[in-house]
Amino acid sequence: MFKIAFKYIGFRYRQHRRKTSEKLVVETVYGPVRGVKRISCWDDPYYSFERIPYAKPPVGELRFAEPQPPESWLKVKRCGKEPPMPMQYNMIVNVTHGSENCLFLNVYTPKIHPAELKPVMVWIYGGGFQMGGANRIIYGPDYLMQKNVVLVTINYRVGPQGFLSLKDPKLKVPGNAGLKDQIMGLKWVKANIKNFGGDPNNITLFGESAGAASTHFLLLTEQTKNLFHKAILMSGTAFSPWACAGDRAYAYRLAKKLGYSEENNDEKILNYLRKMSGRSIATTNGQLLTEDEIKNGLLFAHGPVVEPYETEQCVIPKDPLLMAREAWSNDIPVIMGGCADEGFIFKMMAKKFDIKKIVGNCEYLIPDIAKGSDTDKKENHMRLKELYFGTKDPTMFPLLELLADRNFWHPIRRTLLSRLAYGNGLTFMYRFTLDSDFNMMRRIVSGQRKGTSHGDDLLYLFFGVLTSGIEKGSMEYKTIQRFVGMFTQFAKTGNPNIPEIEPTVWEPVRKSDVSIKCLNIGENVYIIDMPDQESLDVWDTFFPKDMLI
Repeated sequence: MFKIAFKYIGFRYRQHRRKTSEKLVVETVYGPVRGVKRISCWDDPYYSFERIPYAKPPVGELRFAEPQPPESWLKVKRCGKEPPMPMQYNMIVNVTHGSENCLFLNVYTPKIHPAELKPVMVWIYGGGFQMGGANRIIYGPDYLMQKNVVLVTINYRVGPQGFLSLKDPKLKVPGNAGLKDQIMGLKWVKANIKNFGGDPNNITLFGESAGAASTHFLLLTEQTKNLFHKAILMSGTAFSPWACAGDRAYAYRLAKKLGYSEENNDEKILNYLRKMSGRSIATTNGQLLTEDEIKNGLLFAHGPVVEPYETEQCVIPKDPLLMAREAWSNDIPVIMGGCADEGFIFKMMAKKFDIKKIVGNCEYLIPDIAKGSDTDKKENHMRLKELYFGTKDPTMFPLLELLADRNFWHPIRRTLLSRLAYGNGLTFMYRFTLDSDFNMMRRIVSGQRKGTSHGDDLLYLFFGVLTSGIEKGSMEYKTIQRFVGMFTQFAKTGNPNIPEIEPTVWEPVRKSDVSIKCLNIGENVYIIDMPDQESLDVWDTFFPKDMLI
């Protein structure tokens, strides 16, 4: 962690040094903003407008509430510095930081007044709905600025501030405020991006992990119709078992942990929590899960929920599976995929527990919707043990493979099959497999020296603190050009193929395909059958047929 801290200091110095004195003013519907000209890591000039408010500060009576449009301003607002991170507890380094006044977005554009409006890409960050932020520390626009697109990154509330849910309708805190933040940010983009050189009629929404699940939720809700036109899901969907929390009375548990001693009454709980400091709420949120809940596969307390009642901003009125069957987005182009070794992300957590005991109760790792009767649980338990561990003593790596299939690859396949069943939109599948010393996430979260962990593909899409120096002509440089090129080509045209750079033809998956075809993105690029389909077939059997897709 100290090495990362020193690298961050150097990164901040480089970013400051690369800022130029040229400044620009752009009008928005709420008021004028002043940006700055920057020079990317590869010496490409671009214009940066950061910390633009798209909603009122969610503080005081607006804490936990649905977002409200910002107040207008007349004086030019300086937008040359990064926004604060949303208030959060970072479970990796055990630090609470950020600000509740966080509803800002950033716009990065190669030209303000281009002869032709540029495609727009809107980024939703991951972090398990508990962490993350829209900033250049991790999500620097440098690589994307080479490709003549406009990039927008949106801050949204995380943890309890973004996802606390109360059942009393008069309190107007049904949950999913963080998703509603994202939608308000998209509305801002639609209304303003033309002034930054972006095409409001060609917007691609993309995200990774919880950002990908968020993107999928926004593909499903009617709230976003006509706000974007294509989407990219990286390592997550709304069907992931961690993406939509059940009702576990977390607001009451949170209040009690903070000292609340009265009955389980929504209004009293809300009043109590609004008097607490945002920092204490975020810190306590990181301590809510019990050891048994974690062993049973629960990753966090507060996240997206099926809202207990509908408001004008309602995002998830019913089970996302049912929403997907009639979603407006089933006919728009989508890319989805993940990393070869997604399960590495769980190694740090799994090391804290006795693997034999976890595997001994591994029927609890089956998602709630698929558990069935007690008899089903026992049968499914035996199937899982045989599938991943056979007759041998359970070890770490088969467990990580199980967790990867449970949390990422099986939900990704279900999402694909749902789109094929209920729509006509093109769906392109990929699998990121590049094994390189550039893959820093695998080392941070798992200590592995080989493989491609959850999150490693981000380093080939964005420039940031974890980015090492890249030599032009290197395998890593070629992969960045390829990965960024495919995504930006998709944003421009709805087709990710770039034959002048990569001759491999990336075809969309078809209903008639006997096996799912996906693009393997490694040192070389080629089409493969989606790996481990036999294992994923076993996961299919755990679900009632009418609840699989």
